[in-house]
Amino acid sequence: MKFGDDGQLYAINPEAGFFGVAPGTGMDSNANAMLSLTENCIFTNVALTDDGDVWWEGMTKTPPAHLIDWKGNDWTPASQTPAAHPNARFTVAADQCPVIADEWEALKGVPISAILFGGRRATVVPLVNEAKDWAQGTFFGAIVSSEKTAAAAGKIGELRRDPMAMLPFCGYNMADYWQHWLNTGQREGANLPKIYYVNWFRKNEQGKFVWPGFGENSRVLKWVFERCNGTAEAIETSIGNLPTLDALDTDGIDLSTDQIAQLLKVDVEGWLNEIPLISEYFDQYGDRVPAEFREELAQLKHRLEAAR
Repeated sequence: MKFGDDGQLYAINPEAGFFGVAPGTGMDSNANAMLSLTENCIFTNVALTDDGDVWWEGMTKTPPAHLIDWKGNDWTPASQTPAAHPNARFTVAADQCPVIADEWEALKGVPISAILFGGRRATVVPLVNEAKDWAQGTFFGAIVSSEKTAAAAGKIGELRRDPMAMLPFCGYNMADYWQHWLNTGQREGANLPKIYYVNWFRKNEQGKFVWPGFGENSRVLKWVFERCNGTAEAIETSIGNLPTLDALDTDGIDLSTDQIAQLLKVDVEGWLNEIPLISEYFDQYGDRVPAEFREELAQLKHRLEAAR
């Protein structure tokens, strides 16, 4: 990403293609991924059908009667092990995506109006949360976390922090990376994007996902776009700006008012329980943690306690 002469932030995609986890990917959950995978693909650790095609759990509602599993063994729906490895992957050229933007390879880049950070959380983190400013948004990015795969759903403490989804890729101290983000926010004349913290994975008391799936995430993006244009409603809360109950476009999907409220709930006690975990996480970086983050954490705790 780089700033143009107009102060706008522009981005160039440095990647030539997409890769992702195959199990759970299907026409219902990610149609554009499936449509991209019709040819010229590479798959790893998936199952093989009798006619030489590939298959994985979640690709179709009904599994084939027979497969060769990822270990090379015969597999049927009665088998006790998955046909594809849970971390089986696909990769495909980006230009095969049917909805990719025409200007995706423009040398100037494309203007960035919003930045979204996200983790996989069954509780606490709402569907979408808008930062009130760049500093809070950078703080959101720094505390992004996902529950470990083997953890009990929503168990506080069993979290894996992955700030800005950059932990495996950052070539220097992560606290210095955070400071770089904060310094960027102080650039004179910069037209800074809005920052959002999203979570598609909130679950109900029965352990089922409340939000209907990846195919509907565009509804949240619609609200983000409308916020950038100044036309969408939001309510100020102790953790940031959340959509009002009727601000999200839920026409055509089966979501009750109670479910929407659950998706957008501010879990005050859950957030308060995480305050010491965030502080402990920051302690790993010693005095290189930006002072702004300590202040953001203290202010978050103060607002949450006031909201009790």
